[in-house]
Amino acid sequence: MPTSEGRAEDMAVRLSAFGFTPRVEQHASHTSIEAEVPESLPAESWREVLAVMAEADRFGLLASSLNGRTLWAALHKAVPATGDVRGPDRQR
Repeated sequence: MPTSEGRAEDMAVRLSAFGFTPRVEQHASHTSIEAEVPESLPAESWREVLAVMAEADRFGLLASSLNGRTLWAALHKAVPATGDVRGPDRQR
């Protein structure tokens, strides 16, 4: 299974092909990716961009009138011990 770092780098390369400038950061429990959404992103590209983002463990879009639109994704470094992915305090 690829590492979260490897998966994040692959996602970053693919997002770059759509005109994004992704930032990949390492954290204790996950690897994160953030990228500002280019103003010139064609509507028909959204489906492909979302397909890339859906490969993450979590992803979303932040939008504001001050900062524009930012895509983000998080990829867990460790696989949970059970099928419950809500965190160690909520596992059965």
